[in-house]
Amino acid sequence: MKKKQNIIRIIDVTNRDGVQTSRLGLAKLQKTMINMYLNDMGIYQSEFGFPVTSHETNYLNANLELAKLGALKPIILEGWVRAIKEDVIKATQKTNIRHLNLSISTSDQMIQGKFKGKYSKTDVINEMVEAVKEAKRCGIKTIGVNAEDASRSDLEYLVEFAMAAKESGACRVRYCDTLGYDDPFTIYDRVAHLASAVRIPIELHCHNDLGMVVAVSVAGAKAAIDSGVDAYINTTVNGLGERAGNADLVSVILAIKHSSGFAGKYKLDPSINLKKAWKIAKYASYAFGIPIPVNQVAVGENAFAHESGIHADGALKDRRNYELYDFEELGRGEPEVIETGRQITAGEYSGIKGFRNVYEKLQIKFKDKNEATKILELVRYANVHTQKPLTQDELAFIAKYPNIAKKIFVMAPLTQKRRKK
Repeated sequence: MKKKQNIIRIIDVTNRDGVQTSRLGLAKLQKTMINMYLNDMGIYQSEFGFPVTSHETNYLNANLELAKLGALKPIILEGWVRAIKEDVIKATQKTNIRHLNLSISTSDQMIQGKFKGKYSKTDVINEMVEAVKEAKRCGIKTIGVNAEDASRSDLEYLVEFAMAAKESGACRVRYCDTLGYDDPFTIYDRVAHLASAVRIPIELHCHNDLGMVVAVSVAGAKAAIDSGVDAYINTTVNGLGERAGNADLVSVILAIKHSSGFAGKYKLDPSINLKKAWKIAKYASYAFGIPIPVNQVAVGENAFAHESGIHADGALKDRRNYELYDFEELGRGEPEVIETGRQITAGEYSGIKGFRNVYEKLQIKFKDKNEATKILELVRYANVHTQKPLTQDELAFIAKYPNIAKKIFVMAPLTQKRRKK
């Protein structure tokens, strides 16, 4: 009987860690579009937000409704909460979430320097176990447990923590290199020890503080696979994330598909469609308002540019002389049309005639004036949210899912407890 080959899957955290980037953020419509693009790209899971945060509630439930309709399928939508029982209860009361990652710090530095005596190491495990059990009671289907600052945690304590998570019902453990402290060699050794001891799938969540985030992420995944368990790598689109960022989605996929140590030796999720890479990278750049660096892997302006005489000559003779992969593989190569004449855009002050002109260019027609007016009103709300001209895909989404779009744009007002007189 043929032995099952373990697999590397991608869990994108743009809508959780990416939006936590200082001075950056996304409107709820933009977060929804990122989920749509990730789904089109065949990404396994999106960590799509914070179920206990009030301003996320309508957005989260609206996206879960899109999943039920089949618009966000087969991607798994998973929320992030602290690994405490109260957060799990709130998450399941406020949203229809069915997949959760529960996070708690495990390093001596954070237990002492962050919790300030509130928790001991034993307390950390007990809190996590209670949270996992509560999640099971609340009907959560898949539960990931995050060991924050795992790279600076005592390894044997990490094994004890992961074993307790497994025994209480967790599906996988997230090894968090929260400060980018690991290098490819240390993470390999640590994850191999953890995976071999606990026999649980390992999720890698790494940061780029030392500039090694992609290498560290794939080395951790290699260790998990070599130890006989599945691996999940956390990514963000264009590598955006707190401080120096997270592992770039496209770079991680290309590293597994084309690097000498991985190509043909390790199994990447076959659902992934790299032809969608160019589109999602460009959209995230526009939505976040951050240009793609000219030398960005695969999607940067110079990723396939050759100027040196020797390089240009070699690339023209055979692209494999100076290119490791084809630009077509990434969805690049088609000419992009830029309007240089008259443009009518749809925004928060649009009138009905200009608005209908915009939609006619998208070959979207309305059955009557009432429907057009309803969609126009939603487009105005969307523009107030994004403060940018809406993209064609955003406009098409609003026209196709007006009721869901309305939920995304509306946030529940804060409630204040009345003071007792």
